[in-house]
Amino acid sequence: MFAMFADGSQIAQLFPEGDYGWILNVILYLFFIVFIFYGQRIQMYVMLKEVEGSLLRLKYIKDEGRKIAIETIKEIGKPEKDPAERVDRFLEYFAISPESMDPAGIVWKLEHILDVRDTRFKDEVKLMAPAADEIQINNLENTLEAALALNYIYKVVRHYYILGKRTLSLYIIMQLQMILPLVMREAEAYASALKAFAYGQPIGDGAGALVAAKLMHGYEKRKISKDCVAATVPLEGRTAYVIKAEGPGGNVGKPGDAIKTIIEENSGKIASIIVVDAALKLEGEKPGAVAEGIGVAIGGPGVEKFKVEESLLKYRIPINA
Repeated sequence: MFAMFADGSQIAQLFPEGDYGWILNVILYLFFIVFIFYGQRIQMYVMLKEVEGSLLRLKYIKDEGRKIAIETIKEIGKPEKDPAERVDRFLEYFAISPESMDPAGIVWKLEHILDVRDTRFKDEVKLMAPAADEIQINNLENTLEAALALNYIYKVVRHYYILGKRTLSLYIIMQLQMILPLVMREAEAYASALKAFAYGQPIGDGAGALVAAKLMHGYEKRKISKDCVAATVPLEGRTAYVIKAEGPGGNVGKPGDAIKTIIEENSGKIASIIVVDAALKLEGEKPGAVAEGIGVAIGGPGVEKFKVEESLLKYRIPINA
């Protein structure tokens, strides 16, 4: 804290003498008074204005995502009625995670919730796009899920913006303003992914499937779990069991069940497991760089990762990524 004091003669020396010199003195005094008593409030309104600008940008991204989803459904699914109403209802869907107060068995409860959610989403997409085949249904489901995520981000930011504006709480507004640049980047990433899903373009997560597809090319494939295929491939004097999502489309399937089946078929006599997946790029890293590590490189809620880890622990199998 500090204070500044000056008598009238000293301040007057800053301005040319004349009939209007006293006006400048008054303006200077008023400026300091307003800044001392209302500086924080002025700062708050400036931050609110910045947040409002980002919120309008978020709304545009969200509306654009909804528009692309509806146009893609009309183009692919050939619905008899306008799917806009069903899409709007889909964008408000939510899934409630199982109770974690007693964590025993929570993974299987979560798996059940996710299976029901997946079935429900696919049923909704089939109603919206009756002419779509299974591959297109998977892509449309991913497109709608990306639009759903954008809608949720917009609603949360809007909630805290309105709450901060109504309460004039500096702490709510300041936190929102500080985190918004990261939120906007996340929203833009979802928007880019949404377009890729809508147009059926490959994304970074396809890196693992691409490696597996190259290895199993020319060898007989068999369905081993939901939406997953496997092939037995001779590789440098060894026998490799290569597993990938069945594809094409954005469905991952159940790789945890697939790996468990292979391990059980071989009575646990597996020398090593290597999982290939895409990871988030940190700022400053080269795109497409390859890194090696230890552990189960499977994203998502963790159900499939848990299944693999249970099988690894049972037979003490090394895991590389």
